[in-house]
Amino acid sequence: MKILVIAAHPDDEILGMGGTILRHRSKKDVVNVAYLASGITSRKRSIDNFDSELEKNEKKWKKQISELRKNALSASKLLKVNNTDFFDFPDNALDSIPLLKIIKVIENLIKKYKPDRIYTNHYNDLNIDHRTVYNATLTACRPLNNIVKELFCFEVLSSTEWNYPYRFNPNYFVNIKNHLDKKIQAMKFFKTEIQKFPHPRSAENIKSVAKRWGTVSGFNAAEAFEMIRKIEK
Repeated sequence: MKILVIAAHPDDEILGMGGTILRHRSKKDVVNVAYLASGITSRKRSIDNFDSELEKNEKKWKKQISELRKNALSASKLLKVNNTDFFDFPDNALDSIPLLKIIKVIENLIKKYKPDRIYTNHYNDLNIDHRTVYNATLTACRPLNNIVKELFCFEVLSSTEWNYPYRFNPNYFVNIKNHLDKKIQAMKFFKTEIQKFPHPRSAENIKSVAKRWGTVSGFNAAEAFEMIRKIEK
């Protein structure tokens, strides 16, 4: 099976499906991951001087983005991802980009990798980038003349569960008992993202969430997904 993961930011895919990526690779499935937004610069900008600050500190942002990409590549190597693509859409501002432009990027990824299944961010996340990536992916996967037969959404801790009302309704569960420790290890490459408990992105909570979905599905540890569409030929 050929898998394409379309994530808004580096680390989304680890939080949402790091164990599932490892499980796919253990079955010799091909897994490619694409990050659409930089995932870092919005936290460093002031609202009043959004553009001028970015221009003034361009060298610093480029260095931090470079470091984030190195972390993402290290995590991808640990998860045995086949290919990793980075794009330069602005962090936390994907809604400022014409949606068609993002759709075209995803359509080109589909042409390049010809995936059987796509995983992407959830449509009801708090983060605007996550919602935008979902909308663009859904459009790029419209059924007419499209090779993608399966579309799934994953949760991202501190985004999916922080939106109210909570609308993540998983109906597909993957046993990650043998992959949970490596998932947490991969997340630890992102030193600016991994936090101390009780933050949702702490190692303790990542393990707790896996245990929680395990209790829902009858496993010791699981990842949960919402199946958006599956087309049988």
